[in-house]
Amino acid sequence: MAHTLPALGYAFDALEPHIDAQTMQIHHDKHHQAYVDNLNKALAGTEGENLSLEALMAGISKYPAAVRNNGGGHYNHSLFWTILSNNGSQPSAELATAINDTFGSLDGLKEKMNTAGATRFGSGWAWLSVADGKLSVSSTANQDNPLMDIAEVKGTPILGIDVWEHAYYLHYQNRRPDYLKAIWNVINWAEVSARYAAAL
Repeated sequence: MAHTLPALGYAFDALEPHIDAQTMQIHHDKHHQAYVDNLNKALAGTEGENLSLEALMAGISKYPAAVRNNGGGHYNHSLFWTILSNNGSQPSAELATAINDTFGSLDGLKEKMNTAGATRFGSGWAWLSVADGKLSVSSTANQDNPLMDIAEVKGTPILGIDVWEHAYYLHYQNRRPDYLKAIWNVINWAEVSARYAAAL
């Protein structure tokens, strides 16, 4: 079962001015495609070849670095594209309540996520995850994620923000905090809310 690059679902320029079209095109068509190609190569002829991405993540410690890095890259980006939109949605009532209970407010969540993303040294991700019905914010290095059996903070990711330089450098250069502030304008809360409900 070869892994394939998922379609973006919207135009490259749909998220402008917050994320520019050129960044989206390179990020999706080049970076993500490379993770898919390298993952298929790394899994060829192994028992992991027929596993779902989620199953691979759950047992990632059994696999070489090429599977961890490229499998994580494929999973993380596949989620990332779906939680971006210019549809102006808001968190569902259920998710909004959970956010308020856990972080005090939506602004409290944004602040915690932005801090997780801004303080992640080098490349990585900031995550909002669900574990045992509760929300938590964490960050991971490189292409790791909370589904992996090696993750410090485990859970089901419902929102992930890519803080690799390739996600923002053309537009924001070294200003990662500016990118983190801007990305909240294009979060697809309908998708995040659906992922929250499913994770429960």
